[in-house]
Amino acid sequence: MSITIKDVEHVANLARLSLSETEKEQFTGQLNAILKYAEKLNELDTADVAPTTHVLPITNVMRADEAKTSAPLEKVMLNAPDEEDGQFKVPAVLE
Repeated sequence: MSITIKDVEHVANLARLSLSETEKEQFTGQLNAILKYAEKLNELDTADVAPTTHVLPITNVMRADEAKTSAPLEKVMLNAPDEEDGQFKVPAVLE
């Protein structure tokens, strides 16, 4: 697969870019060089390589859930600017 000037013009149009003819030719060459380099990956033998999602063998990075008791209500309400019936009281946001 190779990139043509028409492809570069199409992408430039989608990106709302105005390119000169020199820039179009330059980008065409650069994009074709990138594709040529990427095609080298097809030369690698990956038959014995297992598919991976991460380079390190990480299975679970989350800590285990542990049930703990909550802080006493009186202690929690010490941080409340206003309290009513054991609940935080806040200004109304609806009319």
